[in-house]
Amino acid sequence: MDRTTEKDSRYNDLEKMSVMEILQNINKEDQTVPLAVAESLPQIEALATITAKKMKDGGRLFYIGAGTSGRLGIVDASECPPTFGVSFDWVVGIIAGGDRAIRKAIEFAEDDTEQAWKDLSEFRISAKDVLVGVAASGSTPYVIGGLKKANDNGVTTGCIVCNAGSPIAAEAQYPVEVITGPEFLTGSTRMKAGTAQKLVLNMLSTSVMIQLGRVKGNKMVDMQLTNNKLIDRGTYMVMKETGLDESMAAELLKKYGSVRKALENYKKI
Repeated sequence: MDRTTEKDSRYNDLEKMSVMEILQNINKEDQTVPLAVAESLPQIEALATITAKKMKDGGRLFYIGAGTSGRLGIVDASECPPTFGVSFDWVVGIIAGGDRAIRKAIEFAEDDTEQAWKDLSEFRISAKDVLVGVAASGSTPYVIGGLKKANDNGVTTGCIVCNAGSPIAAEAQYPVEVITGPEFLTGSTRMKAGTAQKLVLNMLSTSVMIQLGRVKGNKMVDMQLTNNKLIDRGTYMVMKETGLDESMAAELLKKYGSVRKALENYKKI
């Protein structure tokens, strides 16, 4: 397998560059990422469509990965409940090495081909669910093992990888391949590859939640009101939709606990 993410940087003598040169060159490379993602939109569409279908039928979405990729999956999963008001166990992120690996690298955790399925089994993953393997290299053993066992057990599988022709893409039923090429810092896939994965994860979860009716117009009407900023945002949404003044909108929001419920009950008045 030819891993372009591991190829030498197009830049050399990084330590001889000025700070501005370093920043300009990183920025120049970063600008190529959305273009690479655009090439993969049909693959993302296929994965988002089947994921929404499975979740409408009672399934869940799981992400598995190691290192940066695992952390990105966890970030996306953890942001779904506050953003869309869904249960915390509806979108689940799992990282090789367990929760300790979120903050500190766990040696050789990604090399265990059996552990991913053990981790997933704790959540009683089933054929109702969707499993997405996130791996820049496309060859992480932890992810390959998890996808193989998932396929064997009738689970719908997808992936987000950054190399062409990878073992993980071959294992996934709905592969997403975003070819980001060599990194500015050779092999540092937390950079362009990580950015590409974050963009795809944003697209996947947001488009799925829209399909599931968790957005109205362009607003997060089911968001959890967990801090003053979000309460203020929710109050503004209610004001805009109803014409109420700020104090009345805030009172309505507080009474019903979400923008959606506040609007539904206002219409009944």
